[in-house]
Amino acid sequence: MARAPLLQLSGISLTFGGNPVFDGLDLVVQQGDRVALVGRNGSGKSTLMKVMAGLIEPDHGERVVPAGVRVGYMEQEPDLSGFATLGEFAASALDPSEAYRVEMVAEGLKFRPETPIATASGGERRRAALAKLLAEAPELMLLDEPTNHLDIQAIGWLEEQLRDTRTAFVLISHDRAFLRHLTRATLWIDRGQVRRQERGFEAFEEWREQVWAEEDEARHKLDRKIKAEAKWAVEGISARRKRNMGRVRALQDLRAERAAQIRRQGTAALELDTAPQSGKRVIEARGLCKSFGDKQIVKNFDLRVMRGDRVAFVGPNGVGKTTLLKMLVGEVAPDAGTLTLGKNLEIAVFDQARATLNFEQTLWDGLVNDPEMRVSGRSDQVMVRGQPKHVVAYLKDFLFDEAQARAPIGSLSGGERARLLLARIMAKPSNLLILDEPTNDLDVETLDLLQDILGEYDGTVLLVSHDRDFIDRVATTTIAMEGDGRATVYAGGWTDYQTQRALAAPEAAKPAAAKKPDAPKEAPVKEAPKKSGLSFTEKHRLEELPGVIEKLEREIGKLNELLSDPDLFTREPVKFAKATEMLGERQAALDAAEEEWLTLEEKAAG
Repeated sequence: MARAPLLQLSGISLTFGGNPVFDGLDLVVQQGDRVALVGRNGSGKSTLMKVMAGLIEPDHGERVVPAGVRVGYMEQEPDLSGFATLGEFAASALDPSEAYRVEMVAEGLKFRPETPIATASGGERRRAALAKLLAEAPELMLLDEPTNHLDIQAIGWLEEQLRDTRTAFVLISHDRAFLRHLTRATLWIDRGQVRRQERGFEAFEEWREQVWAEEDEARHKLDRKIKAEAKWAVEGISARRKRNMGRVRALQDLRAERAAQIRRQGTAALELDTAPQSGKRVIEARGLCKSFGDKQIVKNFDLRVMRGDRVAFVGPNGVGKTTLLKMLVGEVAPDAGTLTLGKNLEIAVFDQARATLNFEQTLWDGLVNDPEMRVSGRSDQVMVRGQPKHVVAYLKDFLFDEAQARAPIGSLSGGERARLLLARIMAKPSNLLILDEPTNDLDVETLDLLQDILGEYDGTVLLVSHDRDFIDRVATTTIAMEGDGRATVYAGGWTDYQTQRALAAPEAAKPAAAKKPDAPKEAPVKEAPKKSGLSFTEKHRLEELPGVIEKLEREIGKLNELLSDPDLFTREPVKFAKATEMLGERQAALDAAEEEWLTLEEKAAG
């Protein structure tokens, strides 16, 4: 059955600064569509979304929205001028009788509608813009990086809302897990061309590699044809000059076609240089306590971080992840407890607030004026891992062109600011990396590269992130901060943490379920015969065990697939060792779960 179109773009062309962003673009979004919009930083994703929202007028082409269809747009930097509070902004398009919708959404997104606009943070403003869109419930939602500034719990809530909605949406996000779980089609912007595949983000990377392989093959064939025709032009043209001029013109056309092909943007030249090795024990924390007024950050927290560990901190916004991180490197003093830092630590910091960037400076000045990158007596070079390098050449390593070198940092997109910050910290040798929300705004290709270099980095990494996929790929230890001073250490990444917590929950519940109230002090009463069958707790456990077993089997399958790579041990020994250890743990957990299920089944039958 045909689905009704909600939005149609026909022949859209748009040029900024002499460079075409789109040319002859055709696009249709229909009822029920769940579309991932992907592409490199700067490829035009947000621009295309603004064209779809009707906020940017194209140079040529037509945008058609059927009568009665509402298109809602959540932008990265919403304009809240003219409103007193976040709630007033979020409810501005609603009938007063529908204002309760904002309250419902605000609870899930964790922001207070009564917060004054004047004191609201950038993250609170973005959550208010997202709440406004969800409360209005248009027929088509356009979401530009909705998970930025959301904690994992809020991301999970939003994911559930979008999974259950019947509203169509187009989604830009750096969060792979979010995209994988929600999308059924993919729009890919690549060098001004927009391709569509009727499969979700799960299939994107395979599709991208296939398209690029076909493109490389076609380019190779064209090069060979040009070479053969050029040889003929030199050796055979003189015999029949007049008759063969058409072939000469065809050769010129081939060369023009080759010259007009747009080269793919490379990946940023990310590279980490490890400083002289730190001591084997990097951090030893015992009994750390920290409070701000009535708010307790941690209580009696113990942690040992060894050289080479990758430790991720997860938990709701405001729970104190960044504070704990600063305590562990000696930047914030604990109220109680002891902290011992290892020897020879060289620390590099990636700051989620980008506070180390001066938005008034140009990119050039931002690098050459950095005391740790300055080359004495030179205003055009920076020190990169101990060697001087021209500032423009170094910026090109991070995908900035020469024209951007003299542009203000404040004019950069979020992804470009993240790349500039990476350029600064990667110029200096380090053996302890502090990464506070490093994944925000980075495109998939740059995230892939960052994960790879962290895997090869000889130093230690402390990481705060809400990106579940990134944590799974990088972390060897996850610390879950749950509020009220509770911080629990789990082995492995996000999925490992979720599995261990799920397995531990029934065990923690058993003593409470087994505990019986004290018998009244009266004359002994003959004990009633025990009823056969399961207790309430056992019955509940029997119902949930098949899901636990199925999840463990899936994880074991993925680990076996990973370990089937014969080169993994040689190429990534740390990853091989971790995967082997995790496989043993999962297998033991599966055996225990299956044994428990059999025991309970027999008890239920008897």
